[in-house]
Amino acid sequence: MHDDLVDHLTRSTPLQRGEALRVIQDVLAYFDETTEAFVRRRHRELQAQGRVNAAIFEQIATDLKYRAVAPPELSLRQLRRIVYG
Repeated sequence: MHDDLVDHLTRSTPLQRGEALRVIQDVLAYFDETTEAFVRRRHRELQAQGRVNAAIFEQIATDLKYRAVAPPELSLRQLRRIVYG
C-alpha cells in the first residue's frame, strides 16, 4: 500500500520502511475523519481552551478550508447543528 510514498519517505527522511508506513497510515487515518467528527472534535478542543462558541464556530469554519479534501462550505448554523443536533 502506497509503496511509492513509502519509498519517497525512506529516501528523503531518516525513517525506516516500517516507520514510514506507520506515519502514512496515521496521516491517512487523521484525514479519514468525517466532517461531522472533525467539527465535534474541534469544538471540544476549542471549548476546553475556554473559547466562546461564536469564536469557536468561526475557527472551525476556517479550519475546514484546509482539510485534505475540503468539504462543502458550511454555514455557522450548519456547524452548530452538527454539534448540538
